Amino acid sequence: MNVADKVIKSAFESDEVFQKTLSAVIKEDLNLTAVDFAKKANIPPSTLYKILSGNRDPNIKTLRQIVKTIRDIKESDSGEFIAVIAARSVLDNIVETKKKIAGRLVTIREYSATSMEEAIIAAVNAERDGAKALVCAPIVSPTVEKILNIPVTTIIPKSSLIDAIELALKKME
Repeated sequence: MNVADKVIKSAFESDEVFQKTLSAVIKEDLNLTAVDFAKKANIPPSTLYKILSGNRDPNIKTLRQIVKTIRDIKESDSGEFIAVIAARSVLDNIVETKKKIAGRLVTIREYSATSMEEAIIAAVNAERDGAKALVCAPIVSPTVEKILNIPVTTIIPKSSLIDAIELALKKME
């Protein structure tokens, strides 16, 4: 489980578990002080201190900002990421979000789509999010290749997902 998911899970357990988990993630996983994390998250340091000490519960906007910041920091640490656009049934076969493929540690970010329109929107969002390459179904790949500035490869059939990601890595070079 990645650190952002740990924080989310802890928020549903109890206030104490959330405070302890968030504090550990900031200090140990992100190697930041509370002040540095607050600056990166665009949250007043006093608000973060109150949350960490239990004197204040985070509102939903603050919680979203905390989780988004954790993900942003961890993704910038992880290097390259490849976006995979597919139906949920295909994405359920991806057990890890990081995999060693062709000798390189690659972050795989999943984008679920159930229609052509959703797949095209997901492709544009993936590029905006910083994807270095995109893997998608053959029905949408010719269209997204015309609008994206990153390499696009095709999944044929779902068992070839890793092969398509390897090809995306080669195209990135």
